[in-house]
Amino acid sequence: MSESLTDIPMKDAKPKRIPGWLQHLIVFAVFITLWELSVRNGWVSALILPSPFAVIAAWWELAIELGLIWEHFFVTLTEVVLGFTLGATFGLSVAIVSALNPTFRRLVSPYMVALQVTPRIAVAPIIVAWLGFGMEPKIAIAAIICFFPIFINSLTGLMNVDEESLEMFQSMRASRWQIFRHLQLPGAAPIIMAGFKTGISLALIGAIVGEFVSASVGLGVLIQKFSFQLLLPQAFACLIMLTVMGLLLYFAATFADRRVAYWRHTDLLQRMSGRLRTRYADLLTKSPSVQPAE
Repeated sequence: MSESLTDIPMKDAKPKRIPGWLQHLIVFAVFITLWELSVRNGWVSALILPSPFAVIAAWWELAIELGLIWEHFFVTLTEVVLGFTLGATFGLSVAIVSALNPTFRRLVSPYMVALQVTPRIAVAPIIVAWLGFGMEPKIAIAAIICFFPIFINSLTGLMNVDEESLEMFQSMRASRWQIFRHLQLPGAAPIIMAGFKTGISLALIGAIVGEFVSASVGLGVLIQKFSFQLLLPQAFACLIMLTVMGLLLYFAATFADRRVAYWRHTDLLQRMSGRLRTRYADLLTKSPSVQPAE
């Protein structure tokens, strides 16, 4: 007897899923299209929001034809990197000393809170008056702005120690340095790197704030100059370069996070395990011959 079609088991057909990169590309294309249509149809004035093609044309002129934007780009990038390095070094150092010394932590905590609640924009003119009109005040402002999140994240991670692991280290008579080196610091690494990723973004904000207050070179200076002249396509082109800079810095911090706290990333850990197994495959397959005892 022949089986009916309803008795034949059917495999569930899985719908094809659109790749993630294509989804982002579609959303971006829709956004740009709506933006362009809004300007062309007069829904938004071009004096307020220039069209995407006008921004691209302005970027091409500034970056390719004139090459004007690159000098300012690298000046701002230098200010951000140096400011972040200074702020991260100081913030991590103070956090380590605070975690190891309760007296120091108790004495320094009120000043850290006071630094956090003080608006850094209000401090910027004072720093410019102290350090002059060069690159130094921008680096200082970037360092001050990125200091606190790095400090508080590092201190939180270093203080959040597993009690059972700490008791095990103490039972083995580990020194304070050994506890810090092998327990506190590895356990705090993910939180510290999260603070670094936040701090690098804030360092960019600090550098731009310093350029707005007083500077003669930098992307912040160009944005301010073009905005005052109502050359909004050029101002948006500089803003795009700032966005690219922020993305590059954030990806660099993410890359460092994947290398420092690699055990938090399953894909990276699997690749490392695969490379180690390939490298030591001969040692794993070859076992020493055991001679029977006479």
